[in-house]
Amino acid sequence: MQKQQGFTLIELMIVVAIIGILAAIAIPQYQNYTTRAKVTEGISLASSAKTGVSEFYQSQGTLPNGNTQAGLPASGSITGNNVSSVSVGNNGAITVTYSGAPIASNTIIFTPNTGDGSITWTCDGGSLEDKYRPANCR
Repeated sequence: MQKQQGFTLIELMIVVAIIGILAAIAIPQYQNYTTRAKVTEGISLASSAKTGVSEFYQSQGTLPNGNTQAGLPASGSITGNNVSSVSVGNNGAITVTYSGAPIASNTIIFTPNTGDGSITWTCDGGSLEDKYRPANCR
């Protein structure tokens, strides 16, 4: 009488099928995660623009209408690995424009709201898909 050694072909195929199912679920989730990390870079770069807009408002009593008024360099020079520009527009609205797949040319917009001598920020997801936006921009 011989002892069974190793695994049967069916057992090995079941393991391969399970790994395939797990990979089919995990890979798209990982891709969304990495894209959201790219979006976070733009939000981080926008924080300096928020500071510039806030300082201008505190000193002038009105919102700036451009990067120069906010004390920032030109919009095209505020860049990152996944960000092509950060620009201050009319009434202090900050627009972050992304580069690189899958978010190339998409934007996220931060709008200042003034009241009681302070500024609060509203986030508009712009042209980014909901699944890539931060929770407060959905």
